[in-house]
Amino acid sequence: MSARDDILGAVRTNKPAIDAPAPTVPNYDNAYPQGADRLAALFAERLATMGGTWHALADGQSIDAVLQDVLADKVGKPFDDAVIASNVPEVAGNRPLTESDVPASVHDVDIAVLRARFGIAETGSVCFTEAELTVNAVAYLAQHLVVLLDPAEIVANMHRAYQRDDFVNANYTVFHTGPSATADIEGVLVRGAQGVRSLTVIPAPATPA
Repeated sequence: MSARDDILGAVRTNKPAIDAPAPTVPNYDNAYPQGADRLAALFAERLATMGGTWHALADGQSIDAVLQDVLADKVGKPFDDAVIASNVPEVAGNRPLTESDVPASVHDVDIAVLRARFGIAETGSVCFTEAELTVNAVAYLAQHLVVLLDPAEIVANMHRAYQRDDFVNANYTVFHTGPSATADIEGVLVRGAQGVRSLTVIPAPATPA
């Protein structure tokens, strides 16, 4: 019997025999806009505040074309030589991700393309689990992160986010809010110091599996 067992046993023994259900927590979302379009607009605004980019597709524009338009001058090499790890069917990529990949092995990825499980308008954040990432480190070690987000999967705030069941079966869940940024040295803002240098979100409805 350990001290831990002793303490927990004492707590159980002295637990009051009362019915005390957890309190109902308000959603605090009365002031948020209603409707997918208005939530998407708020998401785009907050994403920009955090240094990210919202890039809606123009008529006839492909996601591959957006990658080249947005990132060709950022990858530091000819775009055709960029290492693109895609976990979405909409983009082929040239660097497959597998569950057996050692996390450090994705250090060579220039652009990672992922689909977010959902987004949060309050903070402009996107959510991933291990299902969207395959290799969790790719969302941090890639130079640039491109995220497909279904506008219908944007919730108002964190209270709404934590009511979703996405966390029930996931072993790993993470929120990304803009690119990596730090300004704690002489007040100079540096992008990509501890993570991706840019984060681009493309509104794209999910296709049925």
